[in-house]
Amino acid sequence: MKIEKKEEGFDKRLSEMGIRIKDANTFKVSENVFDEVTLLALYKLVHKKWLSALGGSISTGKEANVFLADRGDGVVAIKIYRIQSANFTTMSSYIQGDRRFTNVKKSRKELVFAWTKKEFSNLARAKEAGLPVPEPLVFDRNILIMSFLGEDERPYPQLRNVELDDAETVYTSVTGMIDTLYKKAELVHGDLSEFNILYHDQPYLIDMGQSVTRDHPRALQFLMRDIRNMNRFFKKKGCEVKTEYEIFNAVTGLTVSQP
Repeated sequence: MKIEKKEEGFDKRLSEMGIRIKDANTFKVSENVFDEVTLLALYKLVHKKWLSALGGSISTGKEANVFLADRGDGVVAIKIYRIQSANFTTMSSYIQGDRRFTNVKKSRKELVFAWTKKEFSNLARAKEAGLPVPEPLVFDRNILIMSFLGEDERPYPQLRNVELDDAETVYTSVTGMIDTLYKKAELVHGDLSEFNILYHDQPYLIDMGQSVTRDHPRALQFLMRDIRNMNRFFKKKGCEVKTEYEIFNAVTGLTVSQP
């Protein structure tokens, strides 16, 4: 009964703000996600016509929840970073050293706002470089709205859940994306794995909040980790992979020998 009352109260508040809820499962995460700051950001986005209704949950990650949302011209994805439960230490390690965010205040809320802006910027750079990523549409505080990667309101599956007919071709595509991201977008993904790649007709990079510019003090360390993660995954798929250092040197133009 207490939960039902909370849900009714939450539903009423959203209705008063002009936000419709399409999926009851959205209520299950309401307490952890829809705080006062988030509701204010949602209100602004609704009144600017960026969305009209919240749909079902697409994913629940360590730092954020992603939902479907209706817009006048179709479906979009809305990513909401959780302010209260965000990992301050982990986020700080990616923000510190990024010249784009040197003036971020050292509070959890400001860090999350910067992280949201950072993911929007990273996606925009990747998109401009011609990479298959969600198109970033708008952000406000801890909310990012982007194009939806999926069909019939169902997201494309993560790479880890796909039976690949030609794993070698996909491996070549993914390593090419690492190269393009570094050379054209001047970014390193920073958390690349089979969890952060969707697959349909091709691989799609997602979750780029942690991505760093090439001049970040830990960029090369993150790059090598990305390469190792992809080699590990594709080896399990039976691919003949290049050495980590061969890929690393080709991407960076450096000459680093394997110890």
